[in-house]
Amino acid sequence: MSALPACPQCHSEFTYEDGNLYICPECAHEWSTQAVATAEEGSKVYRDSAGNVLADGDTVTVIKDLKLKGSGGVVKMGTKVKNIRLVDSDHDIDCKIDGFGAMSLKSEFVKKV
Repeated sequence: MSALPACPQCHSEFTYEDGNLYICPECAHEWSTQAVATAEEGSKVYRDSAGNVLADGDTVTVIKDLKLKGSGGVVKMGTKVKNIRLVDSDHDIDCKIDGFGAMSLKSEFVKKV
């Protein structure tokens, strides 16, 4: 058999390679070969809402309005956050947002710019 990895979503073994992507024919999930290499090294891979791999220092955009606990403020959709730092926590991203200060965000609510 081939040495291609199983699908990370449905765990199907029937994956195939197309350029620099692996594709699962059963669930139509696509992921990059680079992400597999990073995952094999043992480090955690952080992804945004669109599935792009995030790294320290990236710039992201908030994809929905986020209500802040403890204050009446709202981080509006489309707010650009520069120079993020990835942490191993429930909220994956530590950052500073203009007008709000330091805070933590979940990677599922941001998109890489």
